[in-house]
Amino acid sequence: MIEFKVSGMNCQHCVKVITESLHAFDAHARVDVNLERGHVTVDSTQPRAALKAAIEDAGYTVNQ
Repeated sequence: MIEFKVSGMNCQHCVKVITESLHAFDAHARVDVNLERGHVTVDSTQPRAALKAAIEDAGYTVNQ
């Protein structure tokens, strides 16, 4: 499991966009977006840097 602190998320549309971006990169990834905590948790075999890039390419800022 890889956890990211992400800023700019504030609604269900954000959850959908981030989830779809990560699934486009890794269709088998398990993604949990917690708006309240500002965290995205990903269970994937892909490298952390690539998952971070997928979130950032979706228009969000990864703070770690």
